Amino acid sequence: MALGPAPQAGPPATIIPEPSAAGPSAYRSNDPTDRFAAQAELSLDTLVAEVQARNPSLQAASAAWRASAQRYPQQVSLDDPMFEFMVGPKGVGTDDGGGWMVQASQRYPWPGKRQLRGAAAQSEADVMRGDIGDTRLRLAESARMAFYDYYLAQRLAEVNAATRKLLGQFREIAKTKYETGQATEQDVLQTDVELANLHSRATELSRDEQVAKARINTLLHRAPDCALPPPSSKLALPDLLPDAASLQDAAARSRPDLFAQIARVRTEEANLELAYREYYPDLDLRARYDAFMPEDMRAQVGMAVNVPIRFQRRSAAVREACDRLQQRRWEYQNLLDQVRFEVQSARDRAAQSADVVRLYQQKTLPISERNLESAQANYTTGKLDFLRLIDAQRQLNAQREAYHQAVAEYHRRLAEVERAVGEAVALKP
Repeated sequence: MALGPAPQAGPPATIIPEPSAAGPSAYRSNDPTDRFAAQAELSLDTLVAEVQARNPSLQAASAAWRASAQRYPQQVSLDDPMFEFMVGPKGVGTDDGGGWMVQASQRYPWPGKRQLRGAAAQSEADVMRGDIGDTRLRLAESARMAFYDYYLAQRLAEVNAATRKLLGQFREIAKTKYETGQATEQDVLQTDVELANLHSRATELSRDEQVAKARINTLLHRAPDCALPPPSSKLALPDLLPDAASLQDAAARSRPDLFAQIARVRTEEANLELAYREYYPDLDLRARYDAFMPEDMRAQVGMAVNVPIRFQRRSAAVREACDRLQQRRWEYQNLLDQVRFEVQSARDRAAQSADVVRLYQQKTLPISERNLESAQANYTTGKLDFLRLIDAQRQLNAQREAYHQAVAEYHRRLAEVERAVGEAVALKP
């Protein structure tokens, strides 16, 4: 039995160089439904929209909501009417037809019961609708996280390539000095060791990039090895975040899981009112034609009602409904507290990450670059040994990697803030 559509592989997609040698390679796809075709860079907004449109988890949540919405007409509907027919056995086959009786009846709940059952069903459907919004938020966060992993792998690969190029220059300088007797062969060999380490690091970064692409394709419900455009080469620099109080207020209005919890409260409120209505009887209207009776008494109409005298059972049902309502209300308060904590902690982490990025931009990277420039100049003139030059290069390489990791981390934390708030956050300039 089929369990659902398999991931969509589609026609092969490739990275095809542009006719012009200038600029990055452009992504081309033979799949006409591929939103990323002919994009020079992978757009984050397009990626999030595509994930939300194609991911099976959102489709499953939507199907669950549509199924739940069909409960309302079932709950407000009347029971099927009953039709009854009876015949006297001795009358079967006789000329006069013997005795027989036909009866129709329709059960009517006490006024308000059907409406309350419908209100409870509608609130349960709203719970499912809140789950759709929550799934949408989680998918957006997952897509952003995967995108930033993809971005980071590309940027670190660029740092690695630039460092290898720089080390190649150092090797030529060391080789020239060795050939002229101004340095030992160890300087050249040390450069070869550093280059080998960088090649090993490049292999790790290539693996990280493939893992990130596979994660993105999985979110897109595609085969994990489908090609993708390269990520954006630059991300926006940190801006000031709104204060925590305004973010918490926005979360209280926007979070779909809070909406779903309020819907659960409404469901229990309807169930409690329905439990009180169970003290009232239901009506059973009947119409009958009874040929067993004398002719002037054969047509009959009547009514039957249940007698709600089992007060202990109904009182227990009311107490249960009261406790469940209190449970849902306290769960809402607990969730609201948790949302406020999530917003506060996510904002604090994002703000701290922004400070780290600014520190790298304003101090750490400029100092490391000047340190390497000074070391290279002093080594060329013979004022500095080769190991100290290599140490300066290692420091700069590590600081550049750390800077890009800090940028990616800031945007991950910002994605967590938007997930906690339940909507996009407007950053202050």
